[in-house]
Amino acid sequence: MPRFELRRQRVFLVLAGLFLGTLSLLNLLGISRFVDLSFTIFGLEVPMIVAVGVLPYPITFLCTDLISELYGRKRATEVVWMGLVLNVWIVIILWIGGALPGAPGAENVDPATGELIPDAAGRLPPFFEIRTLAFGAVTASMIAYLAAQWCDVQLFHLWKWLTKGRHLWLRNNGSTLVSQLVDTVAVILITHYWAKALPVDLNMPIAQQLIVLIASGYAFKVTVALVDTGPIYLLVAWLRPFLGIAKDQEIGVGDRPVVVSARS
Repeated sequence: MPRFELRRQRVFLVLAGLFLGTLSLLNLLGISRFVDLSFTIFGLEVPMIVAVGVLPYPITFLCTDLISELYGRKRATEVVWMGLVLNVWIVIILWIGGALPGAPGAENVDPATGELIPDAAGRLPPFFEIRTLAFGAVTASMIAYLAAQWCDVQLFHLWKWLTKGRHLWLRNNGSTLVSQLVDTVAVILITHYWAKALPVDLNMPIAQQLIVLIASGYAFKVTVALVDTGPIYLLVAWLRPFLGIAKDQEIGVGDRPVVVSARS
């Protein structure tokens, strides 16, 4: 007889680990580089400039949607809050790493002030550049992350209740598309107005540049969200029998399947 309880624990560990690992990766990469994914369609050039940290971000929504579908809202919300704790932990480690003294001879330090001296190109050691960018990215992403992931989980279960557990494509795409819009707008605005870290030309209209960045990031996330509809159907169809849960069930407390109630 299959050991369903062990499978359920391991699948949850994989999904939560992938979610948290991806989250930490994108916060460290964050706005360290912007990539140009612009393309031309019907002779019209469509600008698409996205931060490298955006590239793995849609995976986090795929993971929370799978956890929501298979394990329920409570488990998904717990993972979201753990993501916030992870963000805080990253900030603490980066702060400690910059506060401790560097190894002798490894960094140019002003003996009078104890401050780092930039090199000939005006740049600080790589760690401190990453630290500065990460602080701005993490602050913006923490606020946007909480708002977006909360929207994702709540809307997913709202549509699951409204459709009585049918139309997985609707709750998967509907929750993700709205939450990604919330996330993209919040990250771009906070990163620009608080961290001053976006690649904008101050001699050009700022609003137009911010709109391009928001539209670019959101278009990328929407494309990935629509593409992952097929994989999430396949994964749910495979994981339900693998985990020993029926279509109208979720894995509840104690790793035992429970029937989804009207308001679950």
